[in-house]
Amino acid sequence: MALAQKLTTPHCSEAEAASLKAHSKEYPWAARMNQSLRNLHRGESTYLFHIPHESTRKWVRREVTKLLAVSSDVRISQAKQVFTLQPLFLIRLLHLSGRAAHAVPKSLSTSSLNKNRLIVIFCIINLLNYMDRGAIASNGVNDNIRTCNDKGKCNPATGIQPKALLRHFNRSNFEDGVLSSSFMVGLLIASPIFASLAKRFVGVGEASFISLAAPFIDDNAPHKQKAVWLGVFYMCIPSGVALGYVYGGFVGKHFSWRYAFWGEAVLMAPFAVLGFLMKPLQLKGFPSTDSIKMASSVKLQERSFEMVYSVCKEKVFVVIVLGYVSYNFVIVAYSYWGPKAGYNIYKMKNADMIFGAVTIICGIIGTLSGGFILDRVTATIPNAFKLLTGATFLGAIFCFTAFTLKSLYGFIALFELLVFATQAPVNYVCLHCVKPSLRPLSMAMSTVAIHIFGDVPSSPLVGIVQDHINSWRKTTLILTSVLFLAAAIWFIGIFINSVDRCNE
Repeated sequence: MALAQKLTTPHCSEAEAASLKAHSKEYPWAARMNQSLRNLHRGESTYLFHIPHESTRKWVRREVTKLLAVSSDVRISQAKQVFTLQPLFLIRLLHLSGRAAHAVPKSLSTSSLNKNRLIVIFCIINLLNYMDRGAIASNGVNDNIRTCNDKGKCNPATGIQPKALLRHFNRSNFEDGVLSSSFMVGLLIASPIFASLAKRFVGVGEASFISLAAPFIDDNAPHKQKAVWLGVFYMCIPSGVALGYVYGGFVGKHFSWRYAFWGEAVLMAPFAVLGFLMKPLQLKGFPSTDSIKMASSVKLQERSFEMVYSVCKEKVFVVIVLGYVSYNFVIVAYSYWGPKAGYNIYKMKNADMIFGAVTIICGIIGTLSGGFILDRVTATIPNAFKLLTGATFLGAIFCFTAFTLKSLYGFIALFELLVFATQAPVNYVCLHCVKPSLRPLSMAMSTVAIHIFGDVPSSPLVGIVQDHINSWRKTTLILTSVLFLAAAIWFIGIFINSVDRCNE
């Protein structure tokens, strides 16, 4: 039984009083107070708990006020004593809306940093993670493979290819694509691990963010702005990749491709250390890390297959992930091959800078707009599917048009603006189609799925197509057609009987 029992009346049963009396012998009152306040913060507004006999109502109010940093919202009354000589105090935490106050006890915060700053740190780390992917895809770091004409005259390759591999091997586009996919191996291994360890400690790397950061933001965002807050976090993905294009192109051109990776390591080092030093996150649906409920957490491991099955049987989850796989197949391929395709199709002299600038602007505006629109029309699962379908379908049309014509590549900006509007809605659905305790697992499973069937094969397959047809324009048209499949799958989701399980 929990240390503090929620009551519907100011009286308690004999069993509840006996439980409180038993706990009072085993645990100091401060520990019970802290646990009770945790539960109060979660929205349970009335609690009864057992404290020392010499305590007064005024003293209890002072302690609660000090821990919660509130005063006017605290109501304290003395409850009827049942089989105990010590006073039982009833604490009600009220809010203007009648709901529990959202003040966070300083002693109970997830870290020495407040939650807003922690969210900012998550965004910065996410930005740096994806900046690495943009840097390795930039022409300044990766550039083009060595090419030869019919007369035998060859243009030397530049960037990472000649200095790292072409000294011994001549890589094809397929092999170049495999290089980008190798990053996903570690991510695929780490993602389910972090899902199961979500309530114990926080690590660094993309997998931990997917499993932990999104549920954490969803828990702490204002009710009417959840999609916007998720949009801010996922805005760092296109912005990071685009920043990597610019960063890799500049460093590779003026220094050496090696310096690009050294610079990233220096930038990420402080956040890596911070990730290991921070206290564990407290997520909705999970027991506190210092609660006695943690003693039973081992049982969660025995239920792993049952939890996976619970997620997979949700039709909404299956549809959102299938569409996300198709969507990610296209987006990741463009994130890697985009600068090269742009350079060859439109003869861009500064493809890295152009693609980087366009992606940064469109990524920020598109991602934030997607979250804002979803909140504006009321964030629900059916509305999210409608937004996903419309944005993806229109984005595919603009992209297809851009690569069909010779000079109207400005449509690429409209394409990016629309496809990045899907980031907040798709992750909103992943979080809200399952129970709170399954959200980290849901995010981890979706991450594994989109990488196994989307990220990992997309770059090598596009490389194979380009090696065979040797036309970047045709290759991009074939790749863009997959977006229509994503829009069709998400269109089906509109008609599925969906239930928002975030409060179950």
